[in-house]
Amino acid sequence: MNRSLITATNTMTQLQKQLDNISNNLANIDTVGFKRRETNFQELLFQQFNNQPIDRNEAGRLTPNGVRQGVGAKVSHTSLQLAQGSIKTTERALDVALLKENQFFEVEVDGQTRFTRDGSFSLSVLPSGDVQLVTSEGYPVSSENGPIIFQEGYNNLIIDANGQLNVQYPNGANEVFNLSVVQINRPQLLQSAGNNVYSLPNLAEINVLEADVFAAIGRNDIAMQQGALEQSNVEMQKEMTELINTQRSYQFNAKSISIADQMLGLINGIR
Repeated sequence: MNRSLITATNTMTQLQKQLDNISNNLANIDTVGFKRRETNFQELLFQQFNNQPIDRNEAGRLTPNGVRQGVGAKVSHTSLQLAQGSIKTTERALDVALLKENQFFEVEVDGQTRFTRDGSFSLSVLPSGDVQLVTSEGYPVSSENGPIIFQEGYNNLIIDANGQLNVQYPNGANEVFNLSVVQINRPQLLQSAGNNVYSLPNLAEINVLEADVFAAIGRNDIAMQQGALEQSNVEMQKEMTELINTQRSYQFNAKSISIADQMLGLINGIR
């Protein structure tokens, strides 16, 4: 079989994955706190043809002798890009924007700890009549001491730059909660868990210590802004450029298959 058929077919399937990733980035261009992913490729196996004498020395040659013929490329991984998105002021008390790239809010999803940059919080009324701080998807937001639950009837909510939530009541009383914020030193381990939240794999299975993933941070190391939201870091111009380049690569490989098929047809005709 013509090698160009194999090479082009292998590469086209991987280019389709890149197109899917670009589509996902563009679809979330208006998602609060969304972080784009970048596709990375690696070469598949190649075959070495030693068609030159070993002792031949060509002046100025920088590559090894012989010909290396590959069979295409594949997507090795998609890397999470944590560049800070633009900050949009909303003046809403429950909107909070993280101002440091590697910091995430901790939330509870089905009893599991998850991480998000989406600070568009809201309040959910519990059967007891109290209210709980939740994300836009309804996931409970965690504090250092568990879920954030307080009485209804407050008259003010203040979240300072270090993530301390102060609930003030008309009678002068107040409740204080420290929002649980983690700093992740190895964000590439984060896996998308849907609904704009991330999870971590089983660290023991991949021989990674928690101390290598989470940085120890104090309350003064946290930076956030109340009444604002971090926008997606997806850039329309960059994604569209990547989309055009990927589509052209896909078309080029499709044309290679067409030409290879024509060549095989000519060979069969000669026979």
